[in-house]
Formats: sequence, C-alpha cells, structure tokens
Amino acid sequence: MELYLQVRLACADGMSQRAAAKRFNVSRDTVRKMLSFSSPPGYRRQSVPQRPKLDGFVAIIDGWLEGDRDVPRKQRHTAKRVFDRLRTEHGFTGGYTIIKDYIREREQRSREMFVPLAHPAGDAQADFGEALVEIGGVEQKVYFFALDLPHSDACYVRAYPAAVAEAWVDGHVHAFAFFGAVPRSIVYDNDRCLVAKILPDGTCECWS
Repeated sequence: MELYLQVRLACADGMSQRAAAKRFNVSRDTVRKMLSFSSPPGYRRQSVPQRPKLDGFVAIIDGWLEGDRDVPRKQRHTAKRVFDRLRTEHGFTGGYTIIKDYIREREQRSREMFVPLAHPAGDAQADFGEALVEIGGVEQKVYFFALDLPHSDACYVRAYPAAVAEAWVDGHVHAFAFFGAVPRSIVYDNDRCLVAKILPDGTCECWS
C-alpha cells in the first residue's frame, strides 16, 4: 500500500509513468494499473485450485454440511468430524489440513455479498484519455475528453492536442451542449487538470 501511494503521489506531481517505473523498480503496466485505481484492487484467483486427494469427496462433504442446516448447531459437522467420517466411511487418504481449509473457504464463500452496480439517471463521469490518430497522413497522439452518462450509456468525446485545463473546460461546454442539459452530478478521476496533489490520507488537493 505504501508503494502504491508513493507511485500515485509521484505521478500526480508530474513524474511520467516511465520515470516512475524506473524509480520504484516496477513495470510500466504496474504503474498504469496503480494510476487506474484509487486503492489497490487486490488479487483475484483466476482458476479453481486443484486438490487431487479431495476433489472426489467434495460432493460428500457438501452434502453433509448442507444437511447441517436442519440440525442444532452442536450436532453439526466440525472439520475434525468430517475428516474422521471420510477416513472411516469412504477411505479418504488425505490429511486433515486440506479438509479444514476447504470448509473454511466454503464458509467464506457463503458469506460473500454482491452489490449490483447501478447508476441513477442524471449522474455522469468525465475523464481524459489518450489515442493515436492519423491527421493529414501523420500519426500523432491526441488527448480526448470523454463525458458519459452510465445510466443510458450516452457518451460525448472530443479530441485535443493536450490535456490541459482549457481543454477540460471546453470539453464540458461542448458536452453540455451536445446533451442539451447539465448532469445532476459528475464523478471525476484524479486528473492532473483538477488535482494538484494527492495527500497522504488519500484525499485530493485541487488547483485553486
């Protein structure tokens, strides 16, 4: 987390992503990801772990634990009880730890909560992006201002030669004219046009 904050602070103060990668000894892709999230998104397992000695007994364990829902708490299976029954009744040859870990992970999954992503009508998001374009046969980089309305997926995009405050304001003016209205609220990322410095507590100090 400390490295994450140091990289974001350095880039907010004007350091390029390439220079930040070299200074903090991380890849440029890592720097790009650090700048894309205000807090570390965390690690997510991409594949189901393989447990050769356990996989054939998972359905039996799940059946026992599901059945525990209808019995008093004191009569429910503990990891030790599951381990003993598997060895005695089903010839399980694995260790106790793998049983304990599976039951703990299963309990954690059952407590997971998911919050649906919803955007009320009238809310907007705005940010700058970069793209390579061809103008007059010459390939060059432009900075595009984008303001979108997530509720309806409507979006306005306008390109500029530089991501500066003047372009930021001009983009808003044209976007409001395009939509024929002003959004009720707009969410901004930590864009350099708006944010002068990211403070140690994670809050932003904006240009005056």
